[in-house]
Amino acid sequence: MSPTFKKYVITSFLAAVVATIGLIVFTGPPKKPAPAPAEGDAAVATEQSTAAASAPTEPAPAAAPDQPQASAAPAPAPTLAARVPAGLAAVAEPAPIGSLDPATAPYLVRFTPHAAGIAEIVFADYWQNVQDATRAAKARKAGDAAAMPADDRRHVLARATELDGVSVPVLGALEIWVDGARVGLFGRVWAETAPGAFATEVADASGTPVLRVDRAFRRGQGDFDLVLEQRVTNLGAAPRKVRLVGYGPADLIADSQSYLDVRRYHFGYLFPESRDPSQTFVTANGQLLDRSKVASQVAANDFVLWPNRASREGDFRLSWFGTTDRYFSLAVHAPYAPPGSPSRRLLAVEEIRGLSNGLGGTSLALFSELWSPTVEIAPGAAAALDLGVFAGPLAPTVLDREEPFASLNMGDLVVYLMSGCCSWCTFAWLADGMLWFLRFLHDYVVFDWGVAIIALVVVVRLILHPLQKKSQIAMQRFSRAMTAMKPELDALQKKFKDDPARMQQEQMRLFREKGVSPAGCVGGMLPTFAQMPIWFALYAVLFFAIELRHEPAFFGVFQAFGDWGFLSDLAAQDNFIRLPFTANLLLFQLSSINLLPILMGIVFWIQQQYMTPAMPNVSPEQAAQQKMMKWMMVIMFPLMTYVAPSGLTLYIMTSTCIGILEGRMIKKQVDAMDLSAPAKTKRKQDFLGRLYEQALERAKERSDAAQKKKFKNR
Repeated sequence: MSPTFKKYVITSFLAAVVATIGLIVFTGPPKKPAPAPAEGDAAVATEQSTAAASAPTEPAPAAAPDQPQASAAPAPAPTLAARVPAGLAAVAEPAPIGSLDPATAPYLVRFTPHAAGIAEIVFADYWQNVQDATRAAKARKAGDAAAMPADDRRHVLARATELDGVSVPVLGALEIWVDGARVGLFGRVWAETAPGAFATEVADASGTPVLRVDRAFRRGQGDFDLVLEQRVTNLGAAPRKVRLVGYGPADLIADSQSYLDVRRYHFGYLFPESRDPSQTFVTANGQLLDRSKVASQVAANDFVLWPNRASREGDFRLSWFGTTDRYFSLAVHAPYAPPGSPSRRLLAVEEIRGLSNGLGGTSLALFSELWSPTVEIAPGAAAALDLGVFAGPLAPTVLDREEPFASLNMGDLVVYLMSGCCSWCTFAWLADGMLWFLRFLHDYVVFDWGVAIIALVVVVRLILHPLQKKSQIAMQRFSRAMTAMKPELDALQKKFKDDPARMQQEQMRLFREKGVSPAGCVGGMLPTFAQMPIWFALYAVLFFAIELRHEPAFFGVFQAFGDWGFLSDLAAQDNFIRLPFTANLLLFQLSSINLLPILMGIVFWIQQQYMTPAMPNVSPEQAAQQKMMKWMMVIMFPLMTYVAPSGLTLYIMTSTCIGILEGRMIKKQVDAMDLSAPAKTKRKQDFLGRLYEQALERAKERSDAAQKKKFKNR
C-alpha cells in the first residue's frame, strides 16, 4: 500500500467525521430550496388576505410589506358590519379557563378582549429552566405555596403577537365572507357569554341582524385537548353563503435554552377514498416544513401552505395542522370522534395561508390563516365549523396513547430529526428505537437517565466487541506486516520512483504474496464508524425528547450541593461552572465552563497516545500530518460538542473510556497471538482490497489509452 493512499484514507475519513458532526451540531444541514409553485398556486397566492377595520378602536393588522393587497379581492360589504349582539356588552376583561394548578388543569388560557382569541397559553407544570422546575417540585412536595417560583417563570406555549402595531391573538377571528363580500370580525365587536365563549352578529345597513357568530373554547377529551366550537347562524329570511377566516397555529415562542431554532410546520392528511375507503389512516409523511422554508415561501409571495402541489397531486385531505418547537406543539385537528368513526378529516379548514410581519432576523414573526370552505346556510339554520386544538408537549405517551390524538396519528408531530435533513441520513428510525430502549432502562432497570445512558454504552460496546476485536487484530497484523515488508517497499519506491502506476502495481503484487490487505490500515476505524449513527441518533433524542427535559443525571446527586447546576439537565450543556456573562464566540455562545467536553478531549488524547498503533514506513511529512490529525480529533470534538446536550458528551466520553479498557484487554490477547502468518481470509471477503486493486487496474487502462492516443496524434 502506497503512503499516498494511506494518507488519503486516513485524512478523508477523519475530515468527514469532523465536518459531519460539526455541520449537525452547530449549523444544521443545508436548507432545502423551496419547491416551485404548484400550478394554480399563483392565482391563490395573489389573493392576499388582510383584516378589514371592524371598529375604530381596534383596527385589523394591515398587510405585511411583502404581501401586496390583491386587486381581485372584493371590497368590504358597505351594507354589512359586525357589532356586539343586542342586549350584550362588549367584552372588557375576559375570564380565563383552565388553571395554574397542575392537579386541576394542564394550563391556563387567557383571552383577548377583541377577535375572540387567545392572549396566551401558560403551562401549569412546565417551567422555563431547570432551576425553576426544581424549586417548584420542592415547594409542591413541601406544600409551601410561597416557595413556588413566580408565575412569569412558567413556560408560555403561545402568546398574542404584534403585527403592524396590532396585537394578533392566537386562534383569533379575522373575518367572515358573506355572499362573496368581506365583513371584518377583528375588533371589539364581541361579547362574552361565558368563560371562553364569545358572540358577535352581522347586521345590515338598517341595523337588522342577518348572521350570528359564536366561538367557544372549552376543555376537550384529552389532558391537553381544547375544542373550539364555531357556529354561524343565519338570522335572516334568505339563504347565505359564508366563509369564515381566522388565525391558526403560528410561531411558538422561541426557546431561550435552545441554541438551534427547530420550529416547524406539520400537516397530517388522509389519502383519497380510492386508496383508503375507511378514511381512518392519517399520516404526515412528506408534509413537514422548516420555519425557514415557510418564511422563504411567504417572502416570495407564495402564501398558500395548504393545499400545496403534493397534496393536490395526491388528492390528500387535511386532518390536522400544527406548529412545533423543540418540545411543544400547537395544532388544530379534526373534532373528536370515538375510535371507529368513518372519518378523520378536518372539514372546517379548506385552505391554510401564511403571512409574516415582514421583518428580518430574530424580529421575524410568522402567522397562519385558516379559511373554511364556503357553506350555504338556510334561514334559521346554523353551520358548525368546529376545531380540535392540541396545546401540549411532544410526548409519545400523550400523542400515541390518548384520544383523540392516537386516532388522528398525531404522534407524527414527534420527529427526532435535526433541522433540514432527511430522516434516513440523520437516523431518525434509530432514534425511535434508542429512545424506547432508554425508557425501558430508566423505567424498569436503573431509574435514572444518566445511568441509563451509561448502560446503553455498555450494551452498544458489547454488541460491537466482536467487530472491535477483529479490527484490532487487523490493525496489529497490518502494522507488523508493513514493518516486515518495509525494506522491500523501500526498494520498490526507489526502483519505480519515476513510474507511480508501475510502483503501485508492484506494491499490490507484494501485498498479495504476503497475504496483506491494503485496507488493513482502516480496520481500527470501523468501530468508530459503526457508532456514528448511534451518536447522530442519540444527539437527536437528547435534543428533542421531552422526557429528558430538565432531568438531572445520577439521581440529582450534584444538586444536593447548594443546587449546583452541574448535570442538572441532560438535554442541555453540563454547566459545571456558570459564568456571570455570555460571550459570543465563533462557534457558540459561552455561558458556562463545561467539564464533560474537556474531559472528553483528555480521554481522546489518552486514546490517541497509547491505543493507536504507529504506522510504519511513513515519511517525516506524513508523520507530521498524522500527528496534526490526531490533535484535530482531540481539540475539534470537544469544541463541537461544547454546547451539545450533556447526555451526548456523557455517552461519547463513557464509550471512549470503555473503549480504552477494552482495547488494552484485546491488545493483550493480540500480543499472545501469532500474527506473522498471513491471515486466512477468503479473497471475496477482502472487499476494500479488491476495490483498490480494481481502481488501480482502471487507472492503468486509462493511462495506457491516453498514451496510445497521444502517440497516434503524433
